[in-house]
Amino acid sequence: MAEAGMFIGWGAPVRGRESKSLDVFSESIQYWGKLQQDGRIEDFEVVLLYPHGGDLYGFALLRGSHDQLNEVGGDEEFLRLTTRAGMVVEGLGVVRGVVGDGLQQQIEMFQQAAGEFT
Repeated sequence: MAEAGMFIGWGAPVRGRESKSLDVFSESIQYWGKLQQDGRIEDFEVVLLYPHGGDLYGFALLRGSHDQLNEVGGDEEFLRLTTRAGMVVEGLGVVRGVVGDGLQQQIEMFQQAAGEFT
């Protein structure tokens, strides 16, 4: 089970680049699928949000080990796609986190740190 996650969130398409944003979105899904097929990540999920008055329009959550996601984050194709995506959507962000098996370790780390301040 995965211990780490990579959250890739995006906002509205840049005006005039809506069609290109769909192209980059499609390329990204194909790339994430290949990462999964090649065993470079455990899995991924894409979520498109309903209109809600906020800036976030959707996100992808890639899951794997910390080592897998460290490698992916420095992958030339990942960097190329995120650079292109940043030119066709507003508010692109990539954030690392913990999921699944990594939660307990992160909670224990928090508890230890909290104990130092109480």
